[in-house]
Parts: sequence; structure tokens; C-alpha cells
Amino acid sequence: MPQQSPDRSTASPPARPDASMSLLTNVMDHSLDEGYAEASARRKADGSAGLPRTLRSKLGLAAGLVLAALVVTLGAAEARISAPVVAKEREELIDRIDAETTAADDLESDVDELRTDVGERQRKALEQHGGDQGELVALLSGATAVEGPGVKLVVDDAEDTDQGGGGPRESTGFADTGRVRDRDMQRVVNGLWQSGAEAVAINGQRLTALSAIRAAGDAILVDNRPLVPPYTVLAVGDGKRLSTAFQDSADGQYLHALQESFDIRTSISDQEKVRLPAAPSLIVRTAEPQAADTGSGAADTGKGTS
Repeated sequence: MPQQSPDRSTASPPARPDASMSLLTNVMDHSLDEGYAEASARRKADGSAGLPRTLRSKLGLAAGLVLAALVVTLGAAEARISAPVVAKEREELIDRIDAETTAADDLESDVDELRTDVGERQRKALEQHGGDQGELVALLSGATAVEGPGVKLVVDDAEDTDQGGGGPRESTGFADTGRVRDRDMQRVVNGLWQSGAEAVAINGQRLTALSAIRAAGDAILVDNRPLVPPYTVLAVGDGKRLSTAFQDSADGQYLHALQESFDIRTSISDQEKVRLPAAPSLIVRTAEPQAADTGSGAADTGKGTS
């Protein structure tokens, strides 16, 4: 009698889709550490899990909740009470700032008016005591506005102000950058004077024999007034001759070297007519002979005092 084959109706369980991710599966299935699981089970067994059941524990929990609520309520009430005080102090501070700003603006306006009045009085004094050469004195001193043919010279910082390397500034202590410095403008102005300029102004600031070009940080000051690049220099004189003489001079060559070495942008052009304003403030000085000091026996040197 033939032997029957065993019954294979009971199939083996199918493989899990995440069988290849056994580590991740183990982490997900046992997210709670076994020690915590045992402690939780132990607390459930002895009845200590969940909310307190004794009256004393319940009263303690209630007292803690009431205390926390009281602290939060007091903090909110204090913040609400102090909010108007802070807002009032802020408004008072803003009002003080506005008032001081207005006062500073008024003082600046008064200073400008006084400076204008002083300049006008000084110009009149120059014209009065200049005799027949009053107009020439006023012109040379910058006491009056002038116009006529001349040149326009524009000097501006390089587009990339981090230029480096050698150049004409190595011996002057300047940083090797493409920024125009106060000494650069000093050389430009002196070169124009030496080339025959009769009057010079930078960005509308009239220069005189007593004008000072200085630096305050990276800013260039003319008579303590800051200038903003580009620096436009206007000079009255014979346009073509003045332009040629300046470009051929040592200061013109210096400016050309700055352009070649540091990419400082410059341009010069003849102008049929340029107008220069009067200097905003002039200093009028008079000199008198120094009296001989007979008591000390010192000789009279004849030097004047200003």
C-alpha cells in the first residue's frame, strides 16, 4: 500500500516586510527602557501609581496647585500694573529726546546765522580798509563770490577701496587703499594754486590762504566741514593753460600715479565759466609795532603782533 504524503496545508508564516531593518524594529518595539517598564509595573502592583489616594497627599497636591496659581496670578497682576508706568516713562523719554533735538537744531540755526553775519561784517571790513585795491583784496582773501573761466577737477575713491601694493603712498604712511585721503586733496589744491589758479573751491567750499584740509577718520574736512566724495574741485583761471600746467606739474603727476596704482578715479576738463561762492568765514587781523620795553633794556625788534 503506498505511503501517503504528509499534510502540508499549514503554511509557514510569511516573512515580515521590515525583516531587513531589525535594529530599527527593535528600537521601535522597545522604546521604553526595561528598567522603567519594571518600575512602572511595580508601582501599579503596590497601588502607588497615578494620583495620590490618601487625604493628606491630596491636600498637599491641592496646596501646591493653589500656590502655583497664586504666583502666576500675582506676576500677571504686577505686570499689568507696571505696564502703564513703563509706557509713561517711555513717552517722557521720547518727549525729552524730541525737545533736546529741537533745541540742538535751533542752536545750529543760530550758529549759521551768526557765522553768516560775521562773514558779512568781515567782508565789509576788507572792502572798507582795502582802499583802491579793495576788490583785489576781497578776491584774494575769498571775501566775495567770483566767476570766470577755469577748470573742473573731479577726484573720487576707487570702486574697490581695498587695493594694495606699492605706489606713491609708501613713504607717506597712508594705508595702501583706493580711498582719497586729505593729503591727496592738499596736493591737488596746492598744485592748482601753483599752476595759476586765482580762486579754488572743493564741493562748494571756498578755500582761502587760511583754509585747512584735514582728516577725521576716513572723512576729509575743509575748515572743519566734512566733504562727501566725489570731490569736485573748481578753479578760476585760464582754463587750457591752467589744465595743462597742473597735469604737467609734480602734483598732477602724483594724482596720475594714484590713478595708476590705486584706481582712484579722476577727470579734468576746461570750463568756460565757473562760479565760486564767498568763503563762509574770514579772520581779519591787524598788526601793530611792538613797543620797546625800556625797563628791561630789550631792543625793539619791530615785529608785529596779531
